Amino acid sequence: MLAPCLLRRAILTVPLVFLVALLVSEPVGADQEAGTAIPAESRPCVDCHAFEFMQRALQDLKKTAYNLDTRTETLLLQVEKRNLCDCIAANLLN
Repeated sequence: MLAPCLLRRAILTVPLVFLVALLVSEPVGADQEAGTAIPAESRPCVDCHAFEFMQRALQDLKKTAYNLDTRTETLLLQVEKRNLCDCIAANLLN
């Protein structure tokens, strides 16, 4: 007779203890996941890295523009030379 009474109390007490433990414990926020908090002084400067990246990209673009400009000039000179050669050859035939 004593066993069913103790069993009934245990069934009611366990969820109650669990509920109290949940209410007392501090909730973990989305920004405070375990093991992921990095102090501000040890984090890299995002703006500095972005500036360095953009600076390198600008240098690459300048090199590319210079190379394209040089290549265009070379091609134009070749076309002019070819036109002159064609013109001279046509004049010699006449």
